[in-house]
Amino acid sequence: MNHAATATATRPASPRRIASLALPALVVLAAEPLYVLVDTAVVGHLGRVPLAALAVGGTVMTLTAWVGTVVAYGTTGRAARRFGAGDRAAAVAEGVQSSWLAFGVGLLIAIGMQFGGGALARTLAGGGGEVADAAAHWLRIAALGAPGLLLAAAGNGWLRGVQDTRRPLFFVLGPNLISALLCPLLVYPGGLGLIGSAVANVVAQTLCGVLFAAALVAERVSLRPRPRVIGQQLVLSRDLLIRGLAFQASFLSATAVAARFGAAAVGAHQIALQLWFFTALVLDALAIAAQSLVGAALGAGDDAGARALARRIGLLGGVCGVAFALLIAAGAGVLPSWFSSDQAVREQAMAAWPWFVVMLPLAGVVFALDGVLIGAGDVRYLRNLTIVAALGGFLPAIWLTYGFDLGLGGIWAGLTLFVVIRLVALLLRLRNGNWAVTGAVR
Repeated sequence: MNHAATATATRPASPRRIASLALPALVVLAAEPLYVLVDTAVVGHLGRVPLAALAVGGTVMTLTAWVGTVVAYGTTGRAARRFGAGDRAAAVAEGVQSSWLAFGVGLLIAIGMQFGGGALARTLAGGGGEVADAAAHWLRIAALGAPGLLLAAAGNGWLRGVQDTRRPLFFVLGPNLISALLCPLLVYPGGLGLIGSAVANVVAQTLCGVLFAAALVAERVSLRPRPRVIGQQLVLSRDLLIRGLAFQASFLSATAVAARFGAAAVGAHQIALQLWFFTALVLDALAIAAQSLVGAALGAGDDAGARALARRIGLLGGVCGVAFALLIAAGAGVLPSWFSSDQAVREQAMAAWPWFVVMLPLAGVVFALDGVLIGAGDVRYLRNLTIVAALGGFLPAIWLTYGFDLGLGGIWAGLTLFVVIRLVALLLRLRNGNWAVTGAVR
């Protein structure tokens, strides 16, 4: 047993300690969206067709990145338990197996897009034509970066598990910075146009994957694949994927209903939703710290410490949520105008705004406790809770909103209900303590 690792894992989790894990994780989480903004700005100057093609192809790669997030979250909890038990080598071994899983899935995506990219692009673009053809070409090249993209996700997972969020910061920021510089050079002076964007993506993602793979090799553990462990990780990833699909179905349905209230309503919904996603990104960094710290505490057999951590992190999540709520409330007259000059859109945004503000403190606690339960490996409960909250709360609420013509306020009231149901269930789970199962393996 590595007593130094155990001491590190069980060190009291002060706000400073939590911040030391959460802040680097936040930068890593923000790197990809920021790069996508740069990519979009560069390609946008090529014209309407390349920009539309990037939007179509980028949707597929965004889904690939989401799969990577699922792998990362599943790996963090398992690695953190091993690390907390004082066995760093076993924690890293979890990373080896998740890396094999990630690389295999990435390879399947890369190969699949060479054969099915054209049909997928035509489906997403609504038929053949210039946009579909350009998107298919971009997608076939960009998909070659999928193995590296998913390897990087698995690498983030195990390194967070051993409470190392500094190396991922450099492993992700460096390649993304290189790609951000390379993209305009390939697109314009290099004369590659839209394809230059795809090549820059592949360079960044492959380099990320190589850096994380090199970190695994440097740990000097066995790199042999172990199908039994990979199978266990697949079960965990399956539950997280199902949970994620429930979220996707909810948000897609909300957008569909908003669109039925007119262009101004759906435009206002998009503004509020993107601000919501931004706050979720920040709160996710706290959830990642929770995954690492709670998993390590349970791995070390410290269930009392894990419970104390859960309460502290839940409180911090609530404080962050209140801070965001105050900012959003203060910006009610300003923020919508940053996104649209249309008066009707700004007026519609005000229908969603009060619900948005009220929801944020609750969501702060929910996001933090989600991280606690993922770190504890209590993923099945989270999966079932999300499905129940979506099917029994959110979806009925927004379709009733459509039926009774309640407008955008009704949609965001439904989203608030979704958060409230999850908050109540998470607090009950936290109180009964069934999630706090100790040991190196749950």
